[in-house]
This record gives sequence, structure tokens and C-alpha cells, in this order.
Amino acid sequence: MRTNIYLLSLLASFAFAENADIEEILNENESNFSLSEESQDKVNDLSTEKDSLLAEWKVVVKQVEGLKIYNEQKRRQIAAQEERLATIAAQTKEIVVMKRDIPELMEEMVLGLDEFVKLDAPFSLDERMNRVDQITAILVDPNVTTSEQVRQVMEAYSIESEYGRTIETYEDAIEIDGEEKVVNILRIGRLALMYQLKDQSQAGIWDTEANGGKGGWVEVDGYRLAIRDGIRMANKTAPLDLLAVPVKIKGGK
Repeated sequence: MRTNIYLLSLLASFAFAENADIEEILNENESNFSLSEESQDKVNDLSTEKDSLLAEWKVVVKQVEGLKIYNEQKRRQIAAQEERLATIAAQTKEIVVMKRDIPELMEEMVLGLDEFVKLDAPFSLDERMNRVDQITAILVDPNVTTSEQVRQVMEAYSIESEYGRTIETYEDAIEIDGEEKVVNILRIGRLALMYQLKDQSQAGIWDTEANGGKGGWVEVDGYRLAIRDGIRMANKTAPLDLLAVPVKIKGGK
């Protein structure tokens, strides 16, 4: 009987001991699960942070690439601007030199124009000489800018050039055989300068070789009707047509 009670007591003590170990094991497992969950949370947080940092890094890399392209464009623009500034500086120096030389050049051009008009056939002579005188006065006028002086001189040259491409007629008083007579003048470019009396009884041409090379009016026969028709064309009272007119050239007609 005592032996059975002892065995029961021993079994009970083992049972209590085993229950205590199981409880401890369960508690330890629960603790391990908690630690595992915390570790997983940390891993998840690190993964999320890694993804966020990777996304930020990609954005920064893209911005850096954009800045590289932008900086390269700016470098090219700056280089182009520096080249442009160098060109402007060189042009400015040239302009200063040209501006210093312009007055002398304009004076020479006006003197050349004056000489040309005097040596040319005497058509619209008063108008042309007045133009030369006006330009000469402008060149010494301190109130007239250099650009305006250049414009006036170039305009005068342009007008003289235009005479070679136009036809005109006007009334003038010229000397014929030592006598001043009022006539109709017909100019065809610079090819021919002719006159005709008001009654159409006489016609002539300007001859640069007459009077010992000084030039003069010389009567011509057989052209009265042609010159009359030319005058009508210049007055726009007749349509333009071919004209058989006398043309005086060096060495003959």
C-alpha cells in the first residue's frame, strides 16, 4: 500500500514537472514568435525604405541628366554669345574707322558728282546743279547727322543713275547759232539729247565734240518727225514705239 502511494506521488511530481516544462516551452515559443514578427516588420520597413530610396535615386539621376543637358545648352549659348560679342567688338572698331573716314569720302563723292554733271550732256542742268549745291551745304551743316549726309549723297547718285533708264521732255532756252531760243528738249536715257523748235521747223542734237570738245547743239536734218513723236511719247500722249533718232557717238554719228 505504501509502495503504491509512493509511486503515485512520484508520478504526480513528474506530471507537475512536465507541465511546468511545457508551459515554459510554450512561453518561449510565443516569445520567439513575437521576436520573429518584430524582425519581419523591420525587414518590411527596410524593404520599403529601400524602395523609397531607390525611387528618390532614380529621380535624382534623371534630374542630374537633365541638368547636364541644360548646362551643355547654356555652354553652347554662352560660347555663341561670346563669339557674337567678339564680332560686334570688331565691327564697332571698323565702324569707328569708317565713321572717321565718311566725311572725307562723302566730300570726294560730291566733288565727283559735281564734275560729272558739268561734263555730262546739259539736260535738266539747273535741277541737277542745285541738287549738288544742296548736298555740298549739307556736308558742312553740323545739325545734319552723318547717316543723313550719306543718304542724301547716295540718293543723288541714284537719281543720276536713273536718268540713264528714262525718257523725258521739257521746255528750255538754249543757244543755237549764237541766238537763244526756246525749244522742246527730248532726252532718251543718256543715249541721245535732242531739241526741236516750237514750230517743229528745226531739230538738232547735243554733240559733245562740238566747239572744240566743249560740246554744243548741232542741227540735224531728216529727224523732225521722229523727234516730234519722241516728245509725244515722253509726254504720254502717244504710245511707246521704236524711234529712228540721231545718236552722236565718238568718232561719228
